Amino acid sequence: MLKPQDVCVLLKIVAIGPEPWSYQRLAIDLGMSASEVHAGVRRSAEVGLLRLDEGWGIPVPGALDELLVHGVRYVWPAAPGPVTTGIATGPWAPGLEDAPEGDGLPWVWPDAQGGVRGQAVEPLYKSMPAAAQRDGRLHLLLAFVDGIRAGNHDQRVWAVGALRACLGTSRAAPTRGNAATVNRGHDGKKGQRVHG
Repeated sequence: MLKPQDVCVLLKIVAIGPEPWSYQRLAIDLGMSASEVHAGVRRSAEVGLLRLDEGWGIPVPGALDELLVHGVRYVWPAAPGPVTTGIATGPWAPGLEDAPEGDGLPWVWPDAQGGVRGQAVEPLYKSMPAAAQRDGRLHLLLAFVDGIRAGNHDQRVWAVGALRACLGTSRAAPTRGNAATVNRGHDGKKGQRVHG
């Protein structure tokens, strides 16, 4: 059975791009054990989310699109919760100035080192806040997934469009805040504008 950390492994591979990856690199970058990464890759390949080739592989865009757009909010839902300090996610993630934020405080993954005050959103996996801090592309992909998991209608529509542009499953041209942003990383400015 697929686990939430498997989605994180797949998103990290998307963030890396077309270059080959190693299990060791994934484990270090994601803050997971090597056995967790091996198991996640195996499970993803078994259900058709990842195509393996000579020890490494690439996600299957259409299958990953289906899971993230239509399944993730039912299997691993999230809802903004108590106010805390953390790392901005969803439409409030750094570099997403044009995203539909809606009313209320930003969403944050709880983290004492975060510096943004907002409503807590549980990350897909416990090590993702630290992993996202090390990789801006991964941060944005996770933010899009959180937009789907926890967002209202407008936020979900935005997140789906941005995610599909990154996965290459949409014919929409990249716009500010989606694939173009993922390709260049982010500067961390947006998530720092709300403090308390």
